[in-house]
Amino acid sequence: MTLLDRFLKYISVWTTSDEDSDTVPSTARQLELAKILESELREAGIDDVSTESGYVYAHLPATEEFNGHKSVAFISHMDTAPDFNGKDVHPQIIENYDGNDVILKGSGATLSVKDFPELKTLKGRTLITTDGTSLLGADDKAGDAEIMTAVSEIIAEKAPHGDIYIVFTPDEEIGKGPDQFSFEKCRADYGFTVDGDYEGEVVYENFNAAGAHLIFTGKNVHPGEAKDIMKNAASIACEFQSLLPEAETPEHTEGREGFYHLTDMSGNCEHAELSYIIRDHDADSFENRKRFMKDAASLLNHKYGEGTVNLQITDQYQNMISIMKDHSDVIDIAREAIRSVGLTPISRPVRGGTDGAQLSFKGLPCPNLGTGGYGFHGPFEHCTVDGMQTEVKIIKYLMTHPLSR
Repeated sequence: MTLLDRFLKYISVWTTSDEDSDTVPSTARQLELAKILESELREAGIDDVSTESGYVYAHLPATEEFNGHKSVAFISHMDTAPDFNGKDVHPQIIENYDGNDVILKGSGATLSVKDFPELKTLKGRTLITTDGTSLLGADDKAGDAEIMTAVSEIIAEKAPHGDIYIVFTPDEEIGKGPDQFSFEKCRADYGFTVDGDYEGEVVYENFNAAGAHLIFTGKNVHPGEAKDIMKNAASIACEFQSLLPEAETPEHTEGREGFYHLTDMSGNCEHAELSYIIRDHDADSFENRKRFMKDAASLLNHKYGEGTVNLQITDQYQNMISIMKDHSDVIDIAREAIRSVGLTPISRPVRGGTDGAQLSFKGLPCPNLGTGGYGFHGPFEHCTVDGMQTEVKIIKYLMTHPLSR
Protein backbone atom coordinates (compact mmCIF):
# COMPACT_ATOMS: atom_id res chain seq x y z
CA MET A 1 0.00 0.00 0.00
CA THR A 2 1.40 3.40 -0.93
CA LEU A 3 1.66 6.36 1.41
CA LEU A 4 -1.06 8.16 -0.57
CA ASP A 5 -3.33 5.11 -0.43
CA ARG A 6 -2.96 4.95 3.34
CA PHE A 7 -3.64 8.63 3.77
CA LEU A 8 -6.78 8.57 1.61
CA LYS A 9 -8.01 5.50 3.46
CA TYR A 10 -7.51 7.11 6.86
CA ILE A 11 -9.14 10.45 6.03
CA SER A 12 -12.23 8.63 4.75
CA VAL A 13 -12.93 7.54 8.34
CA TRP A 14 -14.89 10.07 10.40
CA THR A 15 -13.00 10.42 13.70
CA THR A 16 -13.98 13.83 15.10
CA SER A 17 -13.62 13.90 18.90
CA ASP A 18 -16.19 15.41 21.28
CA GLU A 19 -15.11 17.67 24.13
CA ASP A 20 -18.45 17.27 25.90
CA SER A 21 -18.19 13.48 26.09
CA ASP A 22 -17.04 11.64 29.21
CA THR A 23 -16.25 8.35 27.44
CA VAL A 24 -12.82 7.08 26.35
CA PRO A 25 -12.44 7.57 23.49
CA SER A 26 -14.81 10.50 23.39
CA THR A 27 -16.42 9.16 20.20
CA ALA A 28 -16.86 5.50 19.26
CA ARG A 29 -16.15 6.33 15.61
CA GLN A 30 -12.44 6.69 16.45
CA LEU A 31 -12.38 2.95 17.12
CA GLU A 32 -12.98 2.29 13.42
CA LEU A 33 -9.63 3.82 12.53
CA ALA A 34 -8.03 2.07 15.51
CA LYS A 35 -9.10 -1.30 14.06
CA ILE A 36 -7.64 -0.41 10.68
CA LEU A 37 -4.31 0.65 12.17
CA GLU A 38 -4.09 -2.42 14.40
CA SER A 39 -4.72 -4.67 11.40
CA GLU A 40 -2.11 -2.91 9.29
CA LEU A 41 0.50 -3.12 12.04
CA ARG A 42 -0.01 -6.89 12.18
CA GLU A 43 0.11 -7.16 8.39
CA ALA A 44 3.41 -5.26 8.43
CA GLY A 45 4.89 -8.04 10.55
CA ILE A 46 4.61 -6.74 14.13
CA ASP A 47 3.40 -9.38 16.58
CA ASP A 48 3.06 -7.28 19.73
CA VAL A 49 -0.01 -5.17 18.86
CA SER A 50 -3.03 -4.33 21.03
CA THR A 51 -5.79 -1.79 21.48
CA GLU A 52 -6.88 -0.55 24.90
CA SER A 53 -9.44 2.22 25.49
CA GLY A 54 -9.04 3.32 21.90
CA TYR A 55 -5.23 3.53 22.08
CA VAL A 56 -3.35 1.34 19.58
CA TYR A 57 0.02 0.07 20.85
CA ALA A 58 2.73 -1.77 18.94
CA HIS A 59 6.25 -2.85 19.88
CA LEU A 60 8.94 -3.83 17.41
CA PRO A 61 12.00 -5.18 19.24
CA ALA A 62 15.45 -3.99 18.18
CA THR A 63 17.50 -5.97 15.73
CA GLU A 64 20.72 -7.44 17.07
CA GLU A 65 22.82 -4.49 15.93
CA PHE A 66 21.01 -2.13 18.27
CA ASN A 67 20.37 -4.25 21.34
CA GLY A 68 21.11 -2.12 24.41
CA HIS A 69 20.36 1.21 22.73
CA LYS A 70 17.60 3.47 23.97
CA SER A 71 14.06 2.72 22.82
CA VAL A 72 12.06 5.27 20.86
CA ALA A 73 8.31 5.88 20.45
CA PHE A 74 6.45 7.38 17.50
CA ILE A 75 3.05 8.78 18.42
CA SER A 76 0.22 10.35 16.43
CA HIS A 77 -3.47 10.86 17.02
CA MET A 78 -6.49 9.47 15.24
CA ASP A 79 -9.11 12.08 16.03
CA THR A 80 -9.83 15.23 14.06
CA ALA A 81 -10.72 18.60 15.51
CA PRO A 82 -14.33 19.41 16.44
CA ASP A 83 -13.77 22.98 15.17
CA PHE A 84 -15.09 22.10 11.70
CA ASN A 85 -16.86 19.29 9.87
CA GLY A 86 -14.74 16.13 9.72
CA LYS A 87 -17.28 13.86 8.07
CA ASP A 88 -17.51 12.93 4.38
CA VAL A 89 -14.08 14.20 3.35
CA HIS A 90 -13.76 14.66 -0.42
CA PRO A 91 -10.10 15.47 -1.16
CA GLN A 92 -8.90 17.24 -4.27
CA ILE A 93 -5.65 15.77 -5.61
CA ILE A 94 -3.73 18.12 -7.90
CA GLU A 95 -0.69 16.66 -9.61
CA ASN A 96 2.10 19.01 -10.70
CA TYR A 97 0.48 21.87 -8.78
CA ASP A 98 1.15 25.25 -10.42
CA GLY A 99 1.63 27.30 -7.23
CA ASN A 100 -1.47 29.44 -7.73
CA ASP A 101 -4.83 29.84 -5.98
CA VAL A 102 -7.00 26.72 -5.80
CA ILE A 103 -10.79 26.69 -6.04
CA LEU A 104 -12.36 24.30 -3.52
CA LYS A 105 -15.06 22.84 -5.71
CA GLY A 106 -17.47 21.73 -3.02
CA SER A 107 -17.93 25.20 -1.50
CA GLY A 108 -16.54 27.53 -4.15
CA ALA A 109 -14.10 29.01 -1.62
CA THR A 110 -10.54 29.84 -2.64
CA LEU A 111 -7.40 28.42 -1.07
CA SER A 112 -5.32 31.51 -1.75
CA VAL A 113 -1.61 32.15 -1.93
CA LYS A 114 -2.27 35.46 -0.18
CA ASP A 115 -3.55 33.68 2.93
CA PHE A 116 -1.19 30.68 2.66
CA PRO A 117 2.06 31.94 1.10
CA GLU A 118 3.76 28.55 1.52
CA LEU A 119 1.66 27.38 -1.44
CA LYS A 120 4.20 28.96 -3.80
CA THR A 121 6.91 26.69 -2.39
CA LEU A 122 4.76 23.63 -3.19
CA LYS A 123 4.77 24.24 -6.93
CA GLY A 124 5.40 21.05 -8.92
CA ARG A 125 4.24 18.76 -6.13
CA THR A 126 1.13 16.62 -5.75
CA LEU A 127 -1.11 18.86 -3.65
CA ILE A 128 -4.03 17.51 -1.62
CA THR A 129 -6.75 19.91 -0.50
CA THR A 130 -10.29 19.69 0.78
CA ASP A 131 -13.29 20.48 -1.42
CA GLY A 132 -14.23 23.20 1.07
CA THR A 133 -17.02 21.31 2.82
CA SER A 134 -14.86 19.60 5.46
CA LEU A 135 -11.43 19.65 6.95
CA LEU A 136 -8.92 17.30 5.34
CA GLY A 137 -7.78 15.34 8.38
CA ALA A 138 -4.06 15.69 7.68
CA ASP A 139 -3.98 16.70 11.34
CA ASP A 140 -3.11 14.05 12.20
CA LYS A 141 -3.79 11.33 9.65
CA ALA A 142 -0.74 12.49 7.75
CA GLY A 143 1.22 11.55 10.88
CA ASP A 144 -0.61 8.21 11.11
CA ALA A 145 0.17 7.41 7.47
CA GLU A 146 3.80 8.48 7.77
CA ILE A 147 4.48 6.34 10.83
CA MET A 148 2.71 3.31 9.34
CA THR A 149 4.58 3.68 6.05
CA ALA A 150 7.95 4.14 7.74
CA VAL A 151 7.65 1.09 10.00
CA SER A 152 6.27 -1.04 7.16
CA GLU A 153 9.20 -0.09 4.94
CA ILE A 154 11.95 -0.80 7.46
CA ILE A 155 10.43 -4.22 8.15
CA ALA A 156 10.10 -5.01 4.43
CA GLU A 157 13.65 -3.80 3.77
CA LYS A 158 14.99 -5.81 6.75
CA ALA A 159 16.76 -2.63 7.86
CA PRO A 160 18.59 -2.77 11.21
CA HIS A 161 16.57 -0.72 13.67
CA GLY A 162 16.26 0.21 17.30
CA ASP A 163 13.66 -0.78 19.86
CA ILE A 164 10.50 0.89 18.51
CA TYR A 165 7.16 1.64 20.11
CA ILE A 166 4.24 2.97 18.10
CA VAL A 167 1.15 4.51 19.67
CA PHE A 168 -1.93 5.90 17.93
CA THR A 169 -3.96 7.93 20.40
CA PRO A 170 -7.55 9.20 20.54
CA ASP A 171 -8.81 12.61 21.66
CA GLU A 172 -5.69 14.72 21.20
CA GLU A 173 -7.74 17.54 19.72
CA ILE A 174 -9.71 17.95 22.96
CA GLY A 175 -6.58 17.79 25.15
CA LYS A 176 -7.18 14.27 26.46
CA GLY A 177 -4.74 12.26 24.34
CA PRO A 178 -2.34 11.35 27.18
CA ASP A 179 -5.06 10.79 29.80
CA GLN A 180 -5.20 7.00 29.42
CA PHE A 181 -1.75 6.56 27.85
CA SER A 182 -0.20 3.32 29.12
CA PHE A 183 3.47 3.48 30.07
CA GLU A 184 3.34 -0.28 30.57
CA LYS A 185 2.48 -0.71 26.90
CA CYS A 186 4.91 1.98 25.78
CA ARG A 187 8.19 1.73 27.69
CA ALA A 188 10.22 3.99 25.43
CA ASP A 189 13.08 6.11 26.71
CA TYR A 190 12.15 9.01 24.44
CA GLY A 191 9.66 9.66 21.70
CA PHE A 192 8.37 11.89 18.93
CA THR A 193 4.84 12.99 18.25
CA VAL A 194 4.38 13.28 14.50
CA ASP A 195 1.82 16.07 14.56
CA GLY A 196 3.37 19.31 13.35
CA ASP A 197 3.27 21.56 10.33
CA TYR A 198 6.25 22.12 8.08
CA GLU A 199 8.34 19.23 6.86
CA GLY A 200 11.72 19.43 8.53
CA GLU A 201 10.23 20.84 11.71
CA VAL A 202 11.14 19.69 15.22
CA VAL A 203 9.25 21.52 17.96
CA TYR A 204 10.15 21.48 21.63
CA GLU A 205 8.49 24.68 22.80
CA ASN A 206 4.73 25.15 23.05
CA PHE A 207 2.12 27.23 24.82
CA ASN A 208 1.21 27.02 28.45
CA ALA A 209 -2.54 26.53 28.24
CA ALA A 210 -5.66 27.00 30.32
CA GLY A 211 -9.39 27.15 29.72
CA ALA A 212 -11.67 29.70 31.37
CA HIS A 213 -15.44 29.50 31.75
CA LEU A 214 -17.56 32.34 33.11
CA ILE A 215 -21.19 32.32 34.22
CA PHE A 216 -22.97 35.66 34.59
CA THR A 217 -26.13 35.82 36.72
CA GLY A 218 -28.49 38.69 36.06
CA LYS A 219 -31.87 39.91 37.24
CA ASN A 220 -34.69 40.19 34.73
CA VAL A 221 -37.71 42.46 35.05
CA HIS A 222 -39.94 44.21 32.55
CA PRO A 223 -37.79 46.80 30.74
CA GLY A 224 -40.40 49.45 31.41
CA GLU A 225 -39.77 49.08 35.13
CA ALA A 226 -36.08 48.15 34.98
CA LYS A 227 -34.40 51.27 36.39
CA ASP A 228 -32.19 50.38 39.38
CA ILE A 229 -33.55 46.80 39.35
CA MET A 230 -32.51 45.01 36.15
CA LYS A 231 -29.09 43.43 35.96
CA ASN A 232 -28.45 42.32 32.37
CA ALA A 233 -26.19 39.26 32.37
CA ALA A 234 -25.56 39.46 28.62
CA SER A 235 -24.46 43.10 28.90
CA ILE A 236 -22.17 42.32 31.83
CA ALA A 237 -20.60 39.48 29.80
CA CYS A 238 -19.90 41.99 27.02
CA GLU A 239 -18.37 44.32 29.59
CA PHE A 240 -16.07 41.55 30.79
CA GLN A 241 -14.87 40.96 27.24
CA SER A 242 -14.23 44.70 26.84
CA LEU A 243 -11.90 44.64 29.85
CA LEU A 244 -9.49 42.25 28.14
CA PRO A 245 -6.64 43.74 26.05
CA GLU A 246 -8.04 44.26 22.56
CA ALA A 247 -4.78 43.41 20.76
CA GLU A 248 -4.04 40.25 22.75
CA THR A 249 -6.13 37.86 20.68
CA PRO A 250 -5.09 35.15 18.19
CA GLU A 251 -5.77 37.39 15.18
CA HIS A 252 -3.35 40.05 16.49
CA THR A 253 -0.48 37.94 17.84
CA GLU A 254 2.33 35.73 16.56
CA GLY A 255 5.53 33.98 17.64
CA ARG A 256 5.82 33.85 21.42
CA GLU A 257 3.05 36.39 21.99
CA GLY A 258 0.27 35.06 24.18
CA PHE A 259 -3.46 35.73 23.95
CA TYR A 260 -6.98 35.43 25.29
CA HIS A 261 -9.35 33.73 22.85
CA LEU A 262 -13.12 33.94 23.25
CA THR A 263 -14.31 30.62 21.84
CA ASP A 264 -18.01 30.54 22.79
CA MET A 265 -20.67 32.93 24.05
CA SER A 266 -24.36 32.63 24.88
CA GLY A 267 -26.86 34.40 27.04
CA ASN A 268 -29.79 36.64 27.81
CA CYS A 269 -30.72 39.09 30.50
CA GLU A 270 -31.01 36.39 33.17
CA HIS A 271 -28.03 34.20 32.36
CA ALA A 272 -24.94 34.40 30.14
CA GLU A 273 -21.80 32.33 29.61
CA LEU A 274 -18.41 32.94 28.03
CA SER A 275 -15.65 30.40 27.32
CA TYR A 276 -12.01 31.27 26.65
CA ILE A 277 -8.70 29.66 26.07
CA ILE A 278 -5.65 31.36 27.59
CA ARG A 279 -2.24 30.84 25.99
CA ASP A 280 1.32 32.05 26.61
CA HIS A 281 4.79 30.61 26.11
CA ASP A 282 6.24 32.43 29.11
CA ALA A 283 5.22 30.89 32.44
CA ASP A 284 5.14 34.20 34.32
CA SER A 285 3.09 35.91 31.61
CA PHE A 286 0.74 32.94 31.61
CA GLU A 287 0.13 33.31 35.34
CA ASN A 288 -0.39 37.06 34.87
CA ARG A 289 -3.05 36.39 32.24
CA LYS A 290 -4.98 34.13 34.58
CA ARG A 291 -4.64 36.71 37.35
CA PHE A 292 -5.91 39.47 35.02
CA MET A 293 -9.08 37.50 34.29
CA LYS A 294 -9.64 36.92 38.00
CA ASP A 295 -9.18 40.64 38.67
CA ALA A 296 -11.66 41.52 35.90
CA ALA A 297 -14.24 39.15 37.40
CA SER A 298 -13.66 40.63 40.88
CA LEU A 299 -14.12 44.15 39.51
CA LEU A 300 -17.51 43.26 38.03
CA ASN A 301 -18.60 41.47 41.19
CA HIS A 302 -17.73 44.61 43.16
CA LYS A 303 -19.67 46.74 40.66
CA TYR A 304 -22.78 44.56 40.28
CA GLY A 305 -22.82 42.51 43.47
CA GLU A 306 -21.05 39.41 44.67
CA GLY A 307 -22.06 36.30 42.76
CA THR A 308 -22.77 38.14 39.53
CA VAL A 309 -19.69 36.61 37.89
CA ASN A 310 -18.44 33.10 38.51
CA LEU A 311 -15.06 32.31 36.92
CA GLN A 312 -13.49 28.84 36.65
CA ILE A 313 -9.98 28.48 35.21
CA THR A 314 -8.61 25.02 34.42
CA ASP A 315 -4.97 24.43 33.50
CA GLN A 316 -4.61 22.22 30.41
CA TYR A 317 -0.94 21.72 29.58
CA GLN A 318 2.50 23.28 30.05
CA ASN A 319 5.40 24.37 27.87
CA MET A 320 7.56 21.31 27.28
CA ILE A 321 10.76 23.36 26.97
CA SER A 322 11.26 23.11 30.74
CA ILE A 323 11.63 19.35 30.27
CA MET A 324 13.30 19.22 26.85
CA LYS A 325 16.15 21.53 27.88
CA ASP A 326 17.53 18.52 29.76
CA HIS A 327 17.20 16.20 26.75
CA SER A 328 19.17 17.97 24.04
CA ASP A 329 20.29 14.63 22.60
CA VAL A 330 16.69 13.89 21.52
CA ILE A 331 16.45 17.24 19.74
CA ASP A 332 19.89 16.77 18.20
CA ILE A 333 19.05 13.38 16.66
CA ALA A 334 15.86 14.84 15.21
CA ARG A 335 17.84 17.65 13.61
CA GLU A 336 20.33 15.11 12.29
CA ALA A 337 17.47 13.15 10.72
CA ILE A 338 16.09 16.29 9.11
CA ARG A 339 19.48 17.23 7.68
CA SER A 340 19.82 13.72 6.27
CA VAL A 341 17.04 14.50 3.77
CA GLY A 342 18.64 17.79 2.74
CA LEU A 343 16.50 20.13 4.84
CA THR A 344 17.49 22.76 7.36
CA PRO A 345 15.73 21.99 10.67
CA ILE A 346 12.97 24.39 11.70
CA SER A 347 12.37 24.89 15.44
CA ARG A 348 9.66 27.46 16.03
CA PRO A 349 7.71 27.98 19.24
CA VAL A 350 4.50 26.20 18.29
CA ARG A 351 1.37 28.22 18.90
CA GLY A 352 -0.57 25.28 20.25
CA GLY A 353 0.07 22.04 22.07
CA THR A 354 0.55 18.37 21.36
CA ASP A 355 0.31 15.08 23.20
CA GLY A 356 4.10 15.32 23.41
CA ALA A 357 3.90 18.31 25.75
CA GLN A 358 1.89 16.37 28.33
CA LEU A 359 3.84 13.15 27.81
CA SER A 360 7.11 15.00 28.41
CA PHE A 361 5.86 15.99 31.86
CA LYS A 362 4.81 12.38 32.48
CA GLY A 363 8.37 11.14 31.93
CA LEU A 364 8.61 10.58 28.16
CA PRO A 365 10.69 13.36 26.55
CA CYS A 366 8.72 13.88 23.38
CA PRO A 367 9.29 16.75 20.91
CA ASN A 368 7.07 17.13 17.88
CA LEU A 369 7.95 16.44 14.25
CA GLY A 370 6.31 18.13 11.27
CA THR A 371 3.97 16.24 8.96
CA GLY A 372 4.11 18.47 5.89
CA GLY A 373 0.57 19.75 6.45
CA TYR A 374 -0.82 23.29 6.59
CA GLY A 375 -4.01 25.20 7.42
CA PHE A 376 -5.23 22.72 10.03
CA HIS A 377 -8.68 22.71 11.67
CA GLY A 378 -10.66 24.09 8.78
CA PRO A 379 -11.63 23.86 5.10
CA PHE A 380 -8.30 25.28 3.90
CA GLU A 381 -6.25 22.37 5.25
CA HIS A 382 -3.78 21.01 2.70
CA CYS A 383 -0.66 18.91 2.34
CA THR A 384 1.49 17.33 -0.36
CA VAL A 385 2.40 13.74 -1.07
CA ASP A 386 5.99 14.88 -1.54
CA GLY A 387 6.14 16.47 1.91
CA MET A 388 4.71 13.38 3.56
CA GLN A 389 7.25 11.21 1.74
CA THR A 390 10.03 13.41 3.12
CA GLU A 391 8.67 12.94 6.62
CA VAL A 392 8.65 9.16 6.11
CA LYS A 393 12.38 9.34 5.38
CA ILE A 394 12.97 11.38 8.54
CA ILE A 395 11.05 8.89 10.67
CA LYS A 396 12.91 5.94 9.11
CA TYR A 397 16.22 7.64 9.96
CA LEU A 398 15.15 7.97 13.59
CA MET A 399 13.99 4.35 13.66
CA THR A 400 17.32 3.15 12.34
CA HIS A 401 19.56 5.52 14.35
CA PRO A 402 18.54 5.05 17.99
CA LEU A 403 20.34 6.92 20.73
CA SER A 404 22.96 5.09 22.78
CA ARG A 405 22.50 4.61 26.48
